[in-house]
Amino acid sequence: MPTLVGLMVAVGILRASGFLDFIGRMFRGVTDIIGFPSELVPLIFIKMFSSSAATGLVLDIFKTYGPDSYIGMITSIMMSCTETIFYTMSVYYMAAKVTKTRYTLSGALISTLVGVVLSVILAGIM
Repeated sequence: MPTLVGLMVAVGILRASGFLDFIGRMFRGVTDIIGFPSELVPLIFIKMFSSSAATGLVLDIFKTYGPDSYIGMITSIMMSCTETIFYTMSVYYMAAKVTKTRYTLSGALISTLVGVVLSVILAGIM
Protein backbone atom coordinates (compact mmCIF):
# COMPACT_ATOMS: atom_id res chain seq x y z
CA MET A 1 0.00 0.00 0.00
CA PRO A 2 2.76 2.56 0.71
CA THR A 3 4.14 2.00 -2.79
CA LEU A 4 0.75 2.73 -4.33
CA VAL A 5 0.41 5.94 -2.31
CA GLY A 6 3.92 6.96 -3.37
CA LEU A 7 3.12 6.36 -7.03
CA MET A 8 -0.09 8.33 -6.84
CA VAL A 9 1.69 11.23 -5.12
CA ALA A 10 4.50 11.13 -7.70
CA VAL A 11 2.03 11.23 -10.60
CA GLY A 12 0.15 14.07 -8.88
CA ILE A 13 3.39 16.02 -8.59
CA LEU A 14 4.29 15.35 -12.24
CA ARG A 15 0.81 16.42 -13.33
CA ALA A 16 0.74 19.57 -11.16
CA SER A 17 4.22 20.64 -12.26
CA GLY A 18 3.23 20.46 -15.92
CA PHE A 19 5.84 17.81 -16.74
CA LEU A 20 3.28 15.42 -18.22
CA ASP A 21 1.95 18.21 -20.45
CA PHE A 22 5.54 18.96 -21.47
CA ILE A 23 6.04 15.33 -22.53
CA GLY A 24 2.87 15.53 -24.63
CA ARG A 25 4.04 18.74 -26.30
CA MET A 26 7.51 17.30 -26.87
CA PHE A 27 6.12 14.43 -28.94
CA ARG A 28 3.39 16.49 -30.62
CA GLY A 29 5.23 16.67 -33.98
CA VAL A 30 5.50 12.90 -34.21
CA THR A 31 2.00 12.23 -32.91
CA ASP A 32 0.43 14.69 -35.36
CA ILE A 33 2.09 12.90 -38.27
CA ILE A 34 0.83 9.47 -37.24
CA GLY A 35 -2.60 10.68 -36.10
CA PHE A 36 -2.18 9.85 -32.41
CA PRO A 37 -3.54 12.32 -29.82
CA SER A 38 -0.57 13.88 -28.01
CA GLU A 39 -2.66 14.07 -24.83
CA LEU A 40 -2.22 10.31 -24.46
CA VAL A 41 1.60 10.25 -24.62
CA PRO A 42 2.01 10.70 -20.84
CA LEU A 43 -0.44 7.85 -20.29
CA ILE A 44 1.73 5.49 -22.33
CA PHE A 45 4.80 6.27 -20.25
CA ILE A 46 3.00 6.10 -16.89
CA LYS A 47 1.26 2.82 -17.82
CA MET A 48 4.64 1.12 -18.32
CA PHE A 49 5.41 1.69 -14.64
CA SER A 50 2.08 1.63 -12.81
CA SER A 51 -1.43 0.69 -13.83
CA SER A 52 -2.91 2.39 -10.75
CA ALA A 53 -1.21 5.69 -11.54
CA ALA A 54 -2.31 5.35 -15.17
CA THR A 55 -5.88 4.88 -13.98
CA GLY A 56 -5.69 8.32 -12.35
CA LEU A 57 -4.67 9.81 -15.69
CA VAL A 58 -7.46 7.90 -17.42
CA LEU A 59 -10.01 9.45 -15.08
CA ASP A 60 -8.65 12.90 -15.90
CA ILE A 61 -8.89 12.16 -19.62
CA PHE A 62 -12.48 10.98 -19.16
CA LYS A 63 -13.37 14.15 -17.23
CA THR A 64 -11.83 16.35 -19.92
CA TYR A 65 -12.85 14.59 -23.15
CA GLY A 66 -15.50 12.08 -22.06
CA PRO A 67 -15.34 8.29 -22.24
CA ASP A 68 -17.29 8.15 -25.52
CA SER A 69 -14.99 10.57 -27.38
CA TYR A 70 -12.31 9.41 -29.80
CA ILE A 71 -9.59 10.07 -27.21
CA GLY A 72 -11.66 8.31 -24.54
CA MET A 73 -12.07 5.22 -26.71
CA ILE A 74 -8.36 5.09 -27.53
CA THR A 75 -7.62 5.42 -23.82
CA SER A 76 -9.96 2.57 -22.87
CA ILE A 77 -8.65 0.22 -25.52
CA MET A 78 -5.02 1.15 -24.83
CA MET A 79 -5.38 0.46 -21.11
CA SER A 80 -6.57 -3.06 -21.85
CA CYS A 81 -4.03 -3.73 -24.62
CA THR A 82 -0.88 -2.73 -22.73
CA GLU A 83 0.92 -3.98 -19.63
CA THR A 84 2.85 -2.48 -16.74
CA ILE A 85 6.15 -3.65 -18.16
CA PHE A 86 8.66 -2.58 -15.54
CA TYR A 87 6.51 -3.49 -12.53
CA THR A 88 5.70 -6.94 -13.90
CA MET A 89 9.30 -7.68 -14.87
CA SER A 90 10.65 -6.61 -11.51
CA VAL A 91 8.11 -8.55 -9.44
CA TYR A 92 8.22 -11.79 -11.39
CA TYR A 93 11.95 -11.83 -12.00
CA MET A 94 12.72 -11.12 -8.34
CA ALA A 95 10.33 -13.88 -7.27
CA ALA A 96 11.90 -16.38 -9.68
CA LYS A 97 15.42 -15.06 -9.04
CA VAL A 98 16.03 -14.47 -12.75
CA THR A 99 19.17 -12.42 -13.40
CA LYS A 100 19.27 -12.32 -17.21
CA THR A 101 16.15 -10.88 -18.79
CA ARG A 102 17.34 -11.63 -22.32
CA TYR A 103 14.68 -10.38 -24.76
CA THR A 104 11.88 -9.70 -22.31
CA LEU A 105 12.14 -5.91 -22.25
CA SER A 106 12.42 -5.52 -26.01
CA GLY A 107 9.52 -7.92 -26.56
CA ALA A 108 7.39 -6.12 -23.98
CA LEU A 109 8.13 -2.71 -25.53
CA ILE A 110 7.26 -4.00 -28.99
CA SER A 111 4.00 -5.51 -27.72
CA THR A 112 3.14 -2.20 -26.02
CA LEU A 113 3.76 -0.36 -29.29
CA VAL A 114 1.51 -2.83 -31.11
CA GLY A 115 -1.17 -2.36 -28.44
CA VAL A 116 -1.05 1.41 -28.83
CA VAL A 117 -1.22 1.24 -32.63
CA LEU A 118 -4.10 -1.22 -32.55
CA SER A 119 -5.98 0.92 -30.04
CA VAL A 120 -5.88 3.82 -32.49
CA ILE A 121 -7.00 1.57 -35.35
CA LEU A 122 -9.83 -0.01 -33.34
CA ALA A 123 -11.05 3.35 -32.01
CA GLY A 124 -11.04 4.67 -35.59
CA ILE A 125 -13.18 1.74 -36.71
CA MET A 126 -15.73 2.30 -33.94
